Amino acid sequence: MAKRSTARARAPEPRRAERLAAVSGEAPRASLDLDRLIHERVRLAIVSALAVNEALTFNELKQLLGTSDGNLSVHARRLEEAGYLDCTKSFEGRVPRTEFRLTGTGRAALERYLAHMEGLIRSTRAHP
Repeated sequence: MAKRSTARARAPEPRRAERLAAVSGEAPRASLDLDRLIHERVRLAIVSALAVNEALTFNELKQLLGTSDGNLSVHARRLEEAGYLDCTKSFEGRVPRTEFRLTGTGRAALERYLAHMEGLIRSTRAHP
């Protein structure tokens, strides 16, 4: 029978808590909170692709990311509902065309996410 440890988890040392706070400039607990909406792999790829392209069609994004129609559709809808993407639907002749653009809100969220990740990287490298 395995023994259970009765030791309680200790609070972080003050220096460690300060390092955690330095990552985001906020309280130590908040420094670990990433934007979960962007942090998911496919959504991060969508936002990143649109950050460097003025607009991309559904098919261009699908090909670029190598994802399925359903997967791209679900993730794009989540980003659109959050106000990170603008989706325009139109027709070219009889062929439907869906085009995505990154909104100002989406660009700001990506910038915050990238700054947070850069802070985590700096903190990790500075304190092995």
